[in-house]
Amino acid sequence: MLFLFMNISDAVIYINDLTLNNIPHIFVFDYALTQAYVWKTDEIPHDVLVSFPSFSNTDCNKQISQPQLTFTPIPLDTYYSSFEIVQYHLQRGNSFLVNLTAETPIHTKSSLPDIFYASSAPFKLCIDNEFIVFSPEPFISISNNCIQTFPMKGTIDARIEDAHEKILNNNKEMAEHATIVDLLRNDMSMIAQNVRVRKYRYTETIQTTNSPLIQVSSCIEGTIIPELQKKYGSILYSMLPAGSICGAPKPKTLEIIKEAETHDRGFYTGVMGFSNGHKLESAVMIRFIQQKKSKLYYKSGGGITTQSNKNDEYNELIQKIYVPTH
Repeated sequence: MLFLFMNISDAVIYINDLTLNNIPHIFVFDYALTQAYVWKTDEIPHDVLVSFPSFSNTDCNKQISQPQLTFTPIPLDTYYSSFEIVQYHLQRGNSFLVNLTAETPIHTKSSLPDIFYASSAPFKLCIDNEFIVFSPEPFISISNNCIQTFPMKGTIDARIEDAHEKILNNNKEMAEHATIVDLLRNDMSMIAQNVRVRKYRYTETIQTTNSPLIQVSSCIEGTIIPELQKKYGSILYSMLPAGSICGAPKPKTLEIIKEAETHDRGFYTGVMGFSNGHKLESAVMIRFIQQKKSKLYYKSGGGITTQSNKNDEYNELIQKIYVPTH
């Protein structure tokens, strides 16, 4: 049976109940926290494909040819207008960091399920005729009341000479990453004790259909406070939207995003995950293709600070339009 909760509080209560009773399930929250999918793992509809580190309902060895994407980027003027709105607020101190995103029409002969099987990512989800996401970014994980989160900020083409050193020593990228780590540490402090940064600014390389990319992440961890242990729905809700895809301070930055962006994010930059009642794993829903009727749109973006260059940010948005490959 398909459960779609238009009232997000119902989804939170349902996840808490499933967790308390150790019933395996998956969950999908949209960005604006207005709707969620929640399925017991034995009730996932046939048109929903899932591949997470600890749960999959698919044939991972299915061979599909590599998808080819073509697209025309959004007009420069359209992006610049959004960028300038963000800069207006940054210059006035209304925010320190704003994650600005856009949607790009794409064309491909591959279906959403075909892209699912051809792509490679730790977290993949496909709801046929709706969207597909292949995310490299974990959100929170829980095990034995230990909670961890993994903010990802900073991307560079790995083919650039000295790319690793350049991304780690870039002042704009350092400031952006530090802001998000601080935000996520504060978010986690609402639901956990002994919060600390376990690992700061480590890099990973991702293979894509376009080029290899280097991405920068950190790891923050803590111990869940007693009154929230086994209440995974409440924990998720308290930390959403994910800090890495909005900015800081969060409430005002969400208002700025709504003013600046020209599309409805929907489930893009929401959170998806799996729990068996004892453990939880989840991911931020980036690297996202949405289907609207017969048309496809790739949603991408990046963090904007006062040090950002609009041409560089526009190019990063385009650079992130890819399907990760094996």
